[in-house]
Amino acid sequence: MDYVTRIAQLIRAELDPGMLPDGPIDDLLQLYAVLALTLGQDVCAADVHDAWVAWMARRNISHEALVPFDELDKDTAAEDTPFVMAIRAVAEAQRVGRGRPRSLGG
Repeated sequence: MDYVTRIAQLIRAELDPGMLPDGPIDDLLQLYAVLALTLGQDVCAADVHDAWVAWMARRNISHEALVPFDELDKDTAAEDTPFVMAIRAVAEAQRVGRGRPRSLGG
């Protein structure tokens, strides 16, 4: 298994399955893994939303949340928080992200 997929699986394990979007989400989790690898602890809800928009735009171009993060209502914006926390937890546990070495052994 490649290192991005391994990080994606770790992020999935951090999340309550009931909060995951319906249908196949491996591509979305791969995007979140890239956020963990590049931003690590610095990832924010706007970053998570941007990744989600890139993923959702290929599935439902008319989804009402395909807007910049700062245009979301408070409740919709809050839905990104668990994903931010999961990405940060995995980034910390795996010691990846900004200011960290890029080696991901084992």
